[in-house]
Amino acid sequence: MSAVDRALRGLRHMIATGRLVAGQRMPPEPELCDELDVSRGSLREAIRMLAALRVVEPRHGSGTYVSQLRSADIIGSLSHTVDLLPLTGLLELYEIRRVLESHAAAQAAARMTESGIRTLYDCIEEMEATSDPAETFAPNQRFHAEIAKAGGNPAIEAMLEVFRPRSHSYQVYDLPEGAQIKRASDDDHRAIAEAIANRDPVAAATAAAAHVAHTEQWLRRYLPDDGVPPSGAAGILA
Repeated sequence: MSAVDRALRGLRHMIATGRLVAGQRMPPEPELCDELDVSRGSLREAIRMLAALRVVEPRHGSGTYVSQLRSADIIGSLSHTVDLLPLTGLLELYEIRRVLESHAAAQAAARMTESGIRTLYDCIEEMEATSDPAETFAPNQRFHAEIAKAGGNPAIEAMLEVFRPRSHSYQVYDLPEGAQIKRASDDDHRAIAEAIANRDPVAAATAAAAHVAHTEQWLRRYLPDDGVPPSGAAGILA
């Protein structure tokens, strides 16, 4: 085990066991170096790694503090790695996404405000009014984010926020079947919104799961045998 790994494991243990709690200032570097038997360079590298994961917060002139350890913040840090997945890796996550989107939609059907429902339909109208992927990106993001937020679970909301932008790295609307796929996606969005507006959790969950499954099918249809997306394929709306 390298010195950096030893420092990282030691700091994580301190936090996991409650020796260092959320919001607490970490002990001085010399004290930590002595306890963990590492150099300052190794300790600082371990701290940088934890900061990238949003576990600690270096504050200039004040020291390093344990973060608030909110699940949404820590889950959000996964975007640093999920963004690197190729299409084959992304497809492996779609089973998880189907479950989460389905659950969030069901919860939204029970909890979403009338204002939130109006937002969903506003987003749908924006998406249906154009065939330009660049113009549909923002309303599509708002549509799904509004549902996840209404679901009431910040951890699920953060996880979906990690998955969703990566899906937009693949665009099939410009391919020969693009117009048909666009219509199907618009229909999916309306089915989700209508189920939520009707306060029908079962229908909302079913519609959301179907929408994610459709997106997965579209992506798989254009996945070549070598696993490399076709040229020009960037930005799927789901």
